[in-house]
Amino acid sequence: MSDSLSRIVLAGRPNVGKSTLFNRLIHANRAITHDRPGVTRDRMEGIVRRDGLPVFGIVDTGGVTLDAHAVVTEGPEELRGFEADILRQTQTALAAAVGVALVVDGREGLLPLDEHLAAHIRRKGLPALCVVNKVDGLEREDELAAEFHTLGFPLIAVSAEHGHNISLFAEMLAAFVPEQAEAPMPQAPVLRLAMLGRPNVGKSSLVNALAGEERMIVSGTAGTTRDSVDVRCVKSCLDYVFVDTAGVRRRTKITDSVEQYSVSSALKSSAIADVTLLVLDAAEGVSQQDKRLMDLLNTRKTPFLVLINKCDLAPREALKQLAKNVRAMLTFCTHVPVLPVSAATGHNLNKILPLACKIHEECRVRISTGRLNRAMEEVLSLHQPPVVKRARAKFFYLTQAETAPPTFVFFVSNAECVPENYLRYLERALRKVFGISHAPMRLRLRSSHKKNGNRQGAAG
Repeated sequence: MSDSLSRIVLAGRPNVGKSTLFNRLIHANRAITHDRPGVTRDRMEGIVRRDGLPVFGIVDTGGVTLDAHAVVTEGPEELRGFEADILRQTQTALAAAVGVALVVDGREGLLPLDEHLAAHIRRKGLPALCVVNKVDGLEREDELAAEFHTLGFPLIAVSAEHGHNISLFAEMLAAFVPEQAEAPMPQAPVLRLAMLGRPNVGKSSLVNALAGEERMIVSGTAGTTRDSVDVRCVKSCLDYVFVDTAGVRRRTKITDSVEQYSVSSALKSSAIADVTLLVLDAAEGVSQQDKRLMDLLNTRKTPFLVLINKCDLAPREALKQLAKNVRAMLTFCTHVPVLPVSAATGHNLNKILPLACKIHEECRVRISTGRLNRAMEEVLSLHQPPVVKRARAKFFYLTQAETAPPTFVFFVSNAECVPENYLRYLERALRKVFGISHAPMRLRLRSSHKKNGNRQGAAG
């Protein structure tokens, strides 16, 4: 979200429906919603676009638990130990906001936590609106919303779940946007980088270190991050969005429904990112789950690099052996870079973004058919295809079918006569000739005389 865009914050105690409202307003299921209180911890930003209304930003926040003295008090079990972090995240959001919507639960009625947070918001001096959620129709508005008038804010009753009054709610929020605010300028292309890895490998710490701010809540407790959260920053005049994701464990170990949603969101975020940063833990070594994630990314032809985080906690020889083990797991995608880093000390952090940019640029490379065929002739003359079943495949010509990732199609006499090891030779040769060092690549063989002779190679 652009820094110039006016932001409005959704604030409230745990489990009042802020994330469901957030999803309704942005027309997307980005925030994880669940009946269990305390699912949202980090703040999440989105953009509200409605016909006839100015475009504005909306910020979802975790459930705030304050006492009468505006001091954090113990929240639901899911938030234990995170209450102060969530308040800091909310305070940061409010400091950059033009307005705030205090979300309350119409079914549960006015609670002390609502009153204490309302008093805290009044002290901020921001334009505010009380949103009585979980009111499923006009017939119950007066009954469920009456006591919330004592908070002294303009009031609207809505149902995030069923969509009641959401359009009017968006109009009331848009009224907070300053009239002189200009429409946001068109954004330059942004590079989306998804953090992926097992729980507690330091993904959030890396996001904070790269962004240069304490944007994500960091804890030694595995599973702190639940949603896939976008963190935008500008480095060296280039725009980046880091997508911090929940830790991905083996499916057989996941029994909790919230974790199932989190893992699904993490894998989806990786699939739509420009480049994925697969994070490993140097202190714990490489696991079978790390190997599964590498295989998944390679199978999907996802552009990625491997970051061995916490390298400051591993002895030098152990770190060398770990890097060797990782390389062994990347046998069929040797183009993937492996970089030891440390979010704590800053070691090698300056190399991550240039490397990610290089991978992204390589993914978009487009090579003319003439250059490809001249290169193919040279490659074939150096090493002819082997004889398979008493026949040697003839290569007729080569063309590029797609970018992102670069996809090349060889037209041959018989695709079945080209073994996998020769296909890998062709890939290595193309990489060398055209300087495609780290991007994934697809090679396909098409038999010129067979109706369905299309075959995708297993190479990188």
